[in-house]
Amino acid sequence: MPAAGARSAPAHDRQARALSERDPDAELVARVGERDAGAVRTLVARKLPRLLALATRLLGDRMEAEDIAQEAFMRIWKQAPQWRSGEAKFDTWLHRVALNLCYDRLRGRREEPVDTLPDEADPAPAPDLRLETRSRDEHVRTALAALPVRQREALVLTYYQELSNLEAAGLMGISVDALESLLARARRTLRAQLAGGPAGKDSA
Repeated sequence: MPAAGARSAPAHDRQARALSERDPDAELVARVGERDAGAVRTLVARKLPRLLALATRLLGDRMEAEDIAQEAFMRIWKQAPQWRSGEAKFDTWLHRVALNLCYDRLRGRREEPVDTLPDEADPAPAPDLRLETRSRDEHVRTALAALPVRQREALVLTYYQELSNLEAAGLMGISVDALESLLARARRTLRAQLAGGPAGKDSA
């Protein structure tokens, strides 16, 4: 019970705090839904780098990645007024939107995977892997680009987007065990190619 003379926080402030405890983006998205220009700028600054990184690494094309990001933000603008926190965090929903848009682009291509990834996409399969020469950079980019899409997606979500295995598996619609299997095969293929050995024929 509040102390005598203390003023209790307004109901909408208490509600906003409760939402932000469950979802760090909830209050910001609510403000976007109210067409708050400052909130829109803040949300773009907060989410655009991750959206571009995700799309660039999956598609291998910066311009296509920018198109994906633009479409994702258009969907945010449309959905924000109706957004209700609780079923999923906003960041998880946004990843799902971006992944679906990338899938649409990939399905529209006649040849998969792409030949190369642009320089903006750090190809390291783990955060502690740092490449020492440009030649090695190109080798790893080529190896990552040659991975089957699902293996590449698993690496991007867990290592680059820094999602937990549970979150990444949920986004991909697979079990955690299946995700870990994809990651193991992807790492095995990358190690083999970097060592100059055969890459194998993992197609999943």
